[in-house]
Amino acid sequence: MPIITLPDGSERRFDGPVTGTDIAAAIGPGLAKAALAMKLDGKIVDLATLIVQDAKIVFITRRDEDALEMIRHDCAHVLAEAVQALFPGTQVTIGPSIENGFYYDFSRNEPFTTADFAAIEAKMREIIQKNAAFVREEHDRQEAIEFFTARGEAFKAELIRDLPPSETITFYKQGEWLDLCRGPHMRSTGDIGMAFKLMKVAGAYWRGDHTKPMLSRIYGTAWRDQKELDAYLKMLEEAEKRDHRRIGKDMGLFHLQEEATGSVFWHPKGWKLYRTAEDYMRRRLNLNGYQEVKTPQLVDRALWEASGHWEKYREHMFQAQVADEDKTLALKPMNCPCHVLIFRQGLRSYRELPLRMAEFGACHRYEPSGALHGIMRVRAFTQDDAHIFCTEAQIASETVQFVALLDSIYKDFGFESFRVKFSDRPDMRAGSDEVWDRAEGALKEACAIAGVEYELNPGEGAFYGPKLEFVLRDAIGRDWQCGTLQVDFVLPERLDAEYVGEDGARHRPVMLHRAILGSFERFLGILIEQYAGRFPLWLSPVQVAVATIVSDADPYAHDVAEAFRKAGMAVVTDTANSKIQAKIREHSVNHVPVIAVVGRKEAEQRTVALRRLGSDGQTVLPLEDAVALLAREAMPPDLARIDTVA
Repeated sequence: MPIITLPDGSERRFDGPVTGTDIAAAIGPGLAKAALAMKLDGKIVDLATLIVQDAKIVFITRRDEDALEMIRHDCAHVLAEAVQALFPGTQVTIGPSIENGFYYDFSRNEPFTTADFAAIEAKMREIIQKNAAFVREEHDRQEAIEFFTARGEAFKAELIRDLPPSETITFYKQGEWLDLCRGPHMRSTGDIGMAFKLMKVAGAYWRGDHTKPMLSRIYGTAWRDQKELDAYLKMLEEAEKRDHRRIGKDMGLFHLQEEATGSVFWHPKGWKLYRTAEDYMRRRLNLNGYQEVKTPQLVDRALWEASGHWEKYREHMFQAQVADEDKTLALKPMNCPCHVLIFRQGLRSYRELPLRMAEFGACHRYEPSGALHGIMRVRAFTQDDAHIFCTEAQIASETVQFVALLDSIYKDFGFESFRVKFSDRPDMRAGSDEVWDRAEGALKEACAIAGVEYELNPGEGAFYGPKLEFVLRDAIGRDWQCGTLQVDFVLPERLDAEYVGEDGARHRPVMLHRAILGSFERFLGILIEQYAGRFPLWLSPVQVAVATIVSDADPYAHDVAEAFRKAGMAVVTDTANSKIQAKIREHSVNHVPVIAVVGRKEAEQRTVALRRLGSDGQTVLPLEDAVALLAREAMPPDLARIDTVA
């Protein structure tokens, strides 16, 4: 007689084994109609799952966030059925749900194109309208291999062979079509709805291995209703307009080319943007007690072996052989081991802790060429990296201080809020369970003291410790993971870092790995897209364009530009022989935030007419007043706060 506990704490008793479908029906016809799946003791399962003992259940309906992943997973199955119905002989491989959608990889002599989408989508709608039930089946391993082999599905047979011996082999059937799948699924194809769209095709190697067959991958998106789908498609349209690669080219900020794949060529205006962000970060770190260092880029593999990175990250490291020394050096993919070496120079005292060591560290990581994306995903990048060496008792206070700093910096860059993920121990990790228990416990306690609410991100911690991931949401609703804080008991032990405690004995410091922006390159790409190139005045690589109406005003225009320049502003002077409207249009397209227009009248009266980006009006001010006004506006937020206090 299982006792079923519902979310409100009420209980239902049943005479024997019962399914989620039975329970929903017993509660009421409304729930029976709305329930798509259920959480059984916290795990999402099919409604048809048989419950034989006491359990807690939560029903999942279409309005729940958990329904989205199931809609997308089920939609991938319908895509696969539609493809095999329309293109006989196509083999199916894998088709997971992903962020905002799903994909399915197919093996076919002729790759798919977007021209195939209309027919596939029509077939998918037909399958959904049939409302065929998803039925789970368990099969013997060898029989399952033989079944897919006989059907010519070599990829599915290979997947089954590689599953652990303890794995239960399950199929899911929808009508006459079936697929190898762990589940769970909703009740039927009709639960998917019609709010889906196929998006693009791409090549993908089987199991991500370039030595294996190339497959044809079809990506799609699926949502709970048409309103959500339309909003997503509108967001994508807006994202395309904001693409940092296009804006970066149009504004002359940077470029990339094959001679340096995965590295950025910063142009003068782009480097001005970079340096403005870097100078701002350096000031914030200085005021928060960080000591800046610089470490080598080429480091002997012996250090990476000792730290554990050689085993974990070797395939992502660029290596160099030193023939006359018989050594292998690696371009550093991260800064942490080198910071430990600095900490080890000389005997450290507990009085020096916490020691906050920062570096704008140039790092290199091998990324497959297909994974590179503008300046968002590169091979050569700079981290706003820092490591805090502290005692275990100082973890909480350092976390509180770090979160406050991160929050303030994000707000200064225009991001009003962020969410936090807690990533705990991965399967492949260094250190004992006891060490991980201490590290995870300390980080959770620090979150409680700092008032940080988080969502659990199971198994995604670093190999040496748990971490917090700070996720920004941009102006069009996209999430970007930027900042991190990691608690590390392992690396100080592996690299023999120690300090003399108050008791006179030697102790291991705790190492807090932390970043706020992450990669400078990626963060600047995010900023470009956040503002669509229309930066606030303090960040803009060109802050004022001085444009003349007539050539008689050229000498005065140079005086105006010099006055702005002496006030610390980035200025261009436009005395070209073209009409003022053409000049205004050109500088507006280049997202210059302020255009200072001067003509004969302005030259005679020593005034300027200020036009703001996106505004048709203008404000005429005496030159000195205009310079003072814009100089205050162009002050970085941290300096503006100091100026206000002063």
